[in-house]
Amino acid sequence: MAIVLGKPGVDEVSEAVGALRGWQADGAPMQLHPGDLGWFRRFGAEAAASAVRTWSRGGRILAVGLLDGPGLLRLAVAPEAWRDEGLARRLLADVAAPERGVLPPGRAYVEASPGALVHELLAGDGWRPDEPWTPLSRDLAEPVADPGVRVETTGPAQAGVRAAVQRAAFDGSVFTAGHWHAMASGSSYAAARCLVAYDDQDTPVAMVTVWSAGPGRPGLLEPMGVHRHHRGRGHGRAITLAAAAALRELGASSARVCTPSANAGAVATYRSAGFEVLGEARDLRRDA
Repeated sequence: MAIVLGKPGVDEVSEAVGALRGWQADGAPMQLHPGDLGWFRRFGAEAAASAVRTWSRGGRILAVGLLDGPGLLRLAVAPEAWRDEGLARRLLADVAAPERGVLPPGRAYVEASPGALVHELLAGDGWRPDEPWTPLSRDLAEPVADPGVRVETTGPAQAGVRAAVQRAAFDGSVFTAGHWHAMASGSSYAAARCLVAYDDQDTPVAMVTVWSAGPGRPGLLEPMGVHRHHRGRGHGRAITLAAAAALRELGASSARVCTPSANAGAVATYRSAGFEVLGEARDLRRDA
């Protein structure tokens, strides 16, 4: 049976999100999470839908891709299809042909777990390892320690505060209250929370968004940041602990996050909050 490349409409993205939820499992390599699609929803419903690709056989989704920035395809593959040669070769063909509407010509990147056959085929086709990333995870079977700071859950009235902290945490960020409202209006946000931490002067100093994939499945932190004028005071650890606690309340079995390995400070922050390194991951790069 033929594999079909799909470009879902706004009303069809929920099917891809549902597939991603079902593929999340403790012990499995980290791959595209439904929270990644939820976070992309900040650009609006139509933009989010236009960035999603699906690969199906007989009406069953076997792979989901997110075009997360210029020339970057982030892939997740159904566990039962990780070594499916027909799927892997179709994915390879689709990313190689710009006319198929997956990746543009020239330099491009694919994020795919090393255990998936498509990763091996891409490497054999000349795609090279790019900069390393560090995935981390924290088990949520036991209660999480109190973060030691005041933490508030962001609602519509606090969207401006949440957005301002993000802009102060990431150079070049243009995140606004409008982006927050667009994100929060998506169906994925029903299983998500935005948190803001305040210091003892009642100043907002850190923020995080957490995404559940459903009870008993790993949840995701995306993004987490500390205000540039309030770093080095433990606020990153505090908001990370709050994030883990929020995911536990949402029923998540573990909390996951991935950060560039070069950002040693971020890796240290997550480890200080009880996260364990899961190894190292690298996107694959096709040079122009």
